[in-house]
Amino acid sequence: MRHLLTTKEFNKEELLELIQLGRAMKANPAGFRASLANKSIVTLFEKPSLRTRVTFDIGIHRLGGHAVYLDQQNGAMGSRETVKDFAGNLSRWCEGIVARVYDHKTLLELRQHATVPVINSLCNLYHPCQALADFMTIAENYEDLAKVKLAYLGDGNNVAHSLLITGAILGTDVTVVAPKGCGPDAQIFNEAAELAKVTGARLAVTDSVQDIVGFDVAYTDTWVSMGDNTPLEAVKDKFMPYQINQGLLDNTGIRHVLHCQPAHREMEITSDVMDGPASLILDEAENRMHAQNAVLHTLINQGDK
Repeated sequence: MRHLLTTKEFNKEELLELIQLGRAMKANPAGFRASLANKSIVTLFEKPSLRTRVTFDIGIHRLGGHAVYLDQQNGAMGSRETVKDFAGNLSRWCEGIVARVYDHKTLLELRQHATVPVINSLCNLYHPCQALADFMTIAENYEDLAKVKLAYLGDGNNVAHSLLITGAILGTDVTVVAPKGCGPDAQIFNEAAELAKVTGARLAVTDSVQDIVGFDVAYTDTWVSMGDNTPLEAVKDKFMPYQINQGLLDNTGIRHVLHCQPAHREMEITSDVMDGPASLILDEAENRMHAQNAVLHTLINQGDK
């Protein structure tokens, strides 16, 4: 039984196959409309969502499946009943569990006790579905992911972690540019660095924007993650030097821009860049559905003849 919790579950060839499958599904959706026929996927949401909920719901429908949405109205997972019982019961009714949770440990428990595939649609440490959509979007604009240089600017959060891990597996150079003390988790970076030894990807963390001169793609996310009640104004001075704006693109030569959204315009990114010719942000948002559909098709149908 295979799951998707981090993208570390897949090697380079398998990730490239997922990306190619996502692109094929985007180009020919009718060819996959029975992929999940007569199958039901439970989507668990501990956290609010626009893109994740809509793309999974519509995506599952387009594959011929049925999505069952569960929020926390019946109590937080693990409090009304154990995660073990939650996973065991759901496994008797559905063919897959998609979970957007606060703590990665919840996903580990779901994986341990479920007898159907578990897909991480976001947690505090990783955002693998987002990373697959990101690299699918990059692959639509660059022939060889192993020749791409990707810069992530801002807080070293779950998105940064998944870009590092996935980039390392694919052979993409990834540099995180963040204020001192705001970089990615050291253990996760070291895990990514070990993966990069296999593919030759170069990973780095820096607090200097000058270190990304000559890069291809710039990526950013909100400076304050969901669930953190710190006001944006409180961190504005610290992070403003890492804003993606036209001056940054001009100074570095970066051609394309990504943002996983929701975006705080004029904070981590300016509107002129977000809406400008360098932006791939809406392509990236659309590709969430196609990349996720590739994951669903692959994991839910594993073992089928």
